[in-house]
Amino acid sequence: MKKMATFFEEKGEGVICNLCPHKCFLKDGDLGICGVRFNEKGILYTKNYGDISSIAMDPIEKKPLYHFDPGAKILSVGTWGCNFKCKFCQNWEISQEKPAVKLVTPDQLVEIAISRGSKGIAYTYSEPVVWYEFVLDTARIAHKKGLYNVLVTNGYIEKEPLKLLLQNIDAMNIDLKGFNSEFYKKECLGDYKPVMDVIELAYKLGVHIEVTTLIIPGKNDKEEELIEEFKALSKISKDIPLHLSRYFPAYKYEIFPTSIEELKKLYFLAKEFLNFVYIGNIFESEYETTRCPECHTPVIVREGYDIKTFNLTKEGKCKICGKEIVKI
Repeated sequence: MKKMATFFEEKGEGVICNLCPHKCFLKDGDLGICGVRFNEKGILYTKNYGDISSIAMDPIEKKPLYHFDPGAKILSVGTWGCNFKCKFCQNWEISQEKPAVKLVTPDQLVEIAISRGSKGIAYTYSEPVVWYEFVLDTARIAHKKGLYNVLVTNGYIEKEPLKLLLQNIDAMNIDLKGFNSEFYKKECLGDYKPVMDVIELAYKLGVHIEVTTLIIPGKNDKEEELIEEFKALSKISKDIPLHLSRYFPAYKYEIFPTSIEELKKLYFLAKEFLNFVYIGNIFESEYETTRCPECHTPVIVREGYDIKTFNLTKEGKCKICGKEIVKI
């Protein structure tokens, strides 16, 4: 649905969108890189307000979030459009094209979440940054109704809109696609540095942060670059959970899937810098299990998205040594 956008300014014969680091300059009739924000007679509008392409009740571990309300089922919703152009996108049917959508209001979406017994709403599947106005309106209502809000995002957003949005966001999984500007620019049409700034700012503002990096053979899997990523995350906090995810061919990529042996090697490298590291898309319990970094007790044993063992207090602390492990 068409709605006037926020965070833009007039300049010369057009407008500048100030939502993300692309800072698209749009003349009358022009469409932004995201495919959903456009200039109409000197005013920036969004095309996708209230447009829902996907909706489901998912395990929160599927986001993935392993340290925020573990075991919960959460209403997960997505729109269409994205401010990246990743050649390996797994959701390209909704990020790079416009699918069939259903129109809902923020109030209706919150009521759907409540009616399904969800404790919160996850804005996911496509890129929620380009759904900004709808996410902002919905998140505010959700908080007033006692629900939490989760953002699954590429983290490509400017600081001012981020600060406003984070007033009503409780947890984020941020997709850090690599630690090389050339890779980001060529394969995604972005850069990793603004994403790192978002991770740091969101963490400082008290939002629960987890990070996912999809490991693509021959593209973003250089050990020296990944070690720099691990170091950079550890400087923000050694307790930021990192999910190293196995790549499978998708969209414009036909590269063979990531070697499981390579992922395990990177897992142990990351563990030298970070307390909580996981491997996604291989479904081996050992690499999905949360261990207390103080006493090394397996406090959450997972098999896929299911929790088999839960050895934490109701406050989310290790029962053996009292170390805080998760937010509940």
